[in-house]
Amino acid sequence: MNMPQNGQSASASRPESEQMDSYVQAVQQEIIRLKRFSNRGLWAFSLFLLIGLLAWYVLPFLVIPEKLAPYLGKPPSAHVVSIMLLIYTFSAIILSLARMSTNQEHRSSFCHVGYLSVFFFFYHVAGGLADNYWAVIGAGVTILGVESYRIWVYCTEAIRRKQDDLEFVRRTGRMPIEE
Repeated sequence: MNMPQNGQSASASRPESEQMDSYVQAVQQEIIRLKRFSNRGLWAFSLFLLIGLLAWYVLPFLVIPEKLAPYLGKPPSAHVVSIMLLIYTFSAIILSLARMSTNQEHRSSFCHVGYLSVFFFFYHVAGGLADNYWAVIGAGVTILGVESYRIWVYCTEAIRRKQDDLEFVRRTGRMPIEE
């Protein structure tokens, strides 16, 4: 009669062991994903610098602003574009800092690259790209620097928590308590 009980306990521990192994594997995969995700800000920053170089060297030769006026209407002045850039810069920084304070995993870095890249075009159409090129680069470096730091901090903290979970599993042989 003791035999079925031992057989049952051995079979009961086997699924628990498989569950533990799958949990450990899932946590290790999540750590790998977070390490890859932590580089997202640097990739966005690099893409922005590449677009900035292209805007400086190529954009003035592609489209003449006077030829665009009949299709798009009168362009805003460079002063108005500067005000829009200033508002966008402060808004993006505040949004990024708010996400950092709430510890959100948000993938917005490449959106900022797109928005900032449009400012090169706006200045070009307004006829002020040469005078305001460095303003866009400075805004981009600031916004993407804050975003990159936010993503890095989020990933570093999440990796630390996952490694703590793995250490708990290795030390106790039990699953960690979910938060």
